[in-house]
Amino acid sequence: MTMKLHCFGESGNAYKAALALELSGLDWETVHVDFFGGATRTAEYLSGVNEMGEVPVLEDGGTRLTQSGVIQMYVTEKSGRFGGTTPEEAREVMRWMFWDNHKMSSQAGMTRFLMNFLPEEKRPAPVIQFMQGRLKAAYKVLDTHLDGRDWIVGDGVTNADLSCCGYLYYPEPFGFVRGAWANIDRWLSNIEALPGWKHPYDLMPGSPADRS
Repeated sequence: MTMKLHCFGESGNAYKAALALELSGLDWETVHVDFFGGATRTAEYLSGVNEMGEVPVLEDGGTRLTQSGVIQMYVTEKSGRFGGTTPEEAREVMRWMFWDNHKMSSQAGMTRFLMNFLPEEKRPAPVIQFMQGRLKAAYKVLDTHLDGRDWIVGDGVTNADLSCCGYLYYPEPFGFVRGAWANIDRWLSNIEALPGWKHPYDLMPGSPADRS
């Protein structure tokens, strides 16, 4: 049975789940969610898809899962990939996923939204500046950890990598300049070189160009 991922291209959190599915080799397809048209705020979506009003949502037969990290864990259960090769590595993978969701992706997603998807006159400059400072600290943590490493945990790609890269391929400005972080740049190139890798706007339906 083909799994269905409710998503849209602009969502870095949805990209984490979509990239895990694509690289895993599992059978899946996308279901476009018109987030900017208000789809996730409708009574139908809240009652029938996700009460939290968010993407991604994965449907696999009678199983429905929300939150990117949970979906990544499910992909690991189904495919045997990306979870680490030892209990110690598995815990380390989870440590970096939790760190990313708290320290990097959540702040990158908000900053990117404020800078690109709000009308210019409504963009709160002091908030953006504050968030970019917090993001710079997160980039430094990741860049330092990747010094001398090809992957965040162990000798191959894991959910830690697929989580932490979630927002870093997007072209819209939000305070991340890839060339300023040599180790992150090299690591992102490693992910790009994986068979099956796709840019978020190629992997999922929906992009700013569709609304321009």
